[in-house]
Amino acid sequence: MAEKKENTAEELVDAVIQGLQEKKGIEIVKVDLRRIEASVCKYFVICNGSSNTHVAALADAVEDFVRENINEKIWHKEGISNAQWVLLDYANVVVHIFQKEYRDFYKLESLWADAKITAIANA
Repeated sequence: MAEKKENTAEELVDAVIQGLQEKKGIEIVKVDLRRIEASVCKYFVICNGSSNTHVAALADAVEDFVRENINEKIWHKEGISNAQWVLLDYANVVVHIFQKEYRDFYKLESLWADAKITAIANA
């Protein structure tokens, strides 16, 4: 039996972003936390959707795309029931999908302002 190749955090981030782009994720950013001493993971990927239905669809798209394309399974997820803020935890990469007003309220990007933040162009 062939041994499963470990995906790098960067490959996982790329797959997450592609999944978000497939469902038209809004204002996608990649937050590189590798140089932040107390960070909980290597990367955050943050975006927002236009409604709870869109947020849920984005979360499903990420999970499906990542599993189908790089065979990585999600470790933990939260927030699906109300889809205002969905968190998808892949251990080294944590995905935050918000409705716009929740993203504006929590301002995750500014909490990690010391990290390198990269805006992702729409596909």
